[in-house]
Amino acid sequence: MSFSLIPCGVYPSITAICPKKLAARGIRLVLADLDNTLVAYKVPEPTPQVFAWKAALEEAGVQLFLLSNSRKPGRPQHFAQVLDIPFLGHAGKPKRVGYLQAMERMGCTPSQTVMVGDQIFTDTLGAHRAGIVPLLVRPIQLAGNPGRYFRYWGETPFRLLGRRRPFL
Repeated sequence: MSFSLIPCGVYPSITAICPKKLAARGIRLVLADLDNTLVAYKVPEPTPQVFAWKAALEEAGVQLFLLSNSRKPGRPQHFAQVLDIPFLGHAGKPKRVGYLQAMERMGCTPSQTVMVGDQIFTDTLGAHRAGIVPLLVRPIQLAGNPGRYFRYWGETPFRLLGRRRPFL
């Protein structure tokens, strides 16, 4: 178990993460955060870009799994059902248990798994603690919650360091 706040690469969006390159690195499972990673807050269903990325993952032999801390009743479940992927809501990130449950359900090991998220203190930290490679994306939208600005500002040094060590 590792304690690190530095991601293995910072990418502009999920679509900048190439499924074929993931597969070439032995990745079989992508755990993905929902809000501000796959879609902006309050967007109820996957966008065409998310559907296309999921299809490209499947074509490369990589499974997609929604791992969300969302407390909104039914949000992760509905999103995952529309996208036709498994999910775990109220995952408790950065605790290890959600990551471990997701990998167990999908029959994958940490070395075969990456976590894609937009937050250092939940997605990246939790992935490191579970032995998973964390890939960070820029948040889709900061507007609407002043607390997000402060949180992302505090994450800036770790984002800068992560850009220097890309996984792909």
